[in-house]
Amino acid sequence: MAHAIWKGAISFGLVHIPVELFSAVTDNALDLTMLDKRDFSPIGFRRYNKASGKEVKWEEIVKGYEYKPDEYVVLSDEDLKQANVQATQTIDIQSFVDASEVPLTYYEQPYFLVPDRGGDKVYALLRETLRKADKVAIAEVVIRTKQHLCALLTIDDAIVLNTLRYSDEIRDTGELKLPAKSAKTAGISDKEITMAMSLVDGMTEKWNPAQYHDTYREDVLALVKKKVKARQTKTITMPDTETEEKPRSAQVYDLVGLLQQSLGKKPTPKTAAKSSTKTANDKAVKPVSIGKKAAASSTAANKSKAKPAAKTSKAAPAKTRATVPKQRRSA
Repeated sequence: MAHAIWKGAISFGLVHIPVELFSAVTDNALDLTMLDKRDFSPIGFRRYNKASGKEVKWEEIVKGYEYKPDEYVVLSDEDLKQANVQATQTIDIQSFVDASEVPLTYYEQPYFLVPDRGGDKVYALLRETLRKADKVAIAEVVIRTKQHLCALLTIDDAIVLNTLRYSDEIRDTGELKLPAKSAKTAGISDKEITMAMSLVDGMTEKWNPAQYHDTYREDVLALVKKKVKARQTKTITMPDTETEEKPRSAQVYDLVGLLQQSLGKKPTPKTAAKSSTKTANDKAVKPVSIGKKAAASSTAANKSKAKPAAKTSKAAPAKTRATVPKQRRSA
């Protein structure tokens, strides 16, 4: 059963709503243990006294603020609470805004708010008010030792508290090298926009989060199972430079042709000619070595050129070596 990580109340004007805070997400990241490469023993970390070098138990550890080099003020959990009791126990709503006004880059971590004893009715009142007003509540709350700006919004029957980043934590996009704002200045034609919109329309569907899952994690776990079955648990796979995929060129030569292909249309002859010409100019042709048997066949073929062929046979597709994804070691 989930455990509340914070207890307090939502302050809504003169109304107080007793609530508990629960994490809204679960971490499904691969839990990899660091090992010593020499004998594959797990590596451990210990808390120790830097003066004596001796290990310190959890119950002997306290927190301190370094107010000058090597001088600390000890702060207990009670000290941190008494510094501002109301801030540590209250989700203080400051204002209400349209959800569309809060950029996605500000959202940080979601939590579920659950009504505590006696808070069901006022909890439901705030939930329905937010829903009908189509607003989010902007509030402040102290969780552990940090004050957070947060947004309260409704999802299904729950009020979600989503911590927000402060404005000074968001980098200015002016520092980035981005294309020009207008389509014309960026070199985008109306035809390209129209075709891109058609592609978007064709790929539009209802949001169904259940259809997406972490396929990379599944592939890694399948690899683990394969290595266990093959008794290769202590085998370290090194990078294979021969099969390493080369990065694609960042330059796009024929955007219209690519859009047409994406829409299931064949490129026009003019477009295809441009693409093949540029591709041919970009890729150097590798010399092919011919063996004795192949050379003899080539000579015989040259002698028979004088005789007209009854039927023109289609050239067999060239065989290409499949690219094997590079195996990487995880730390």
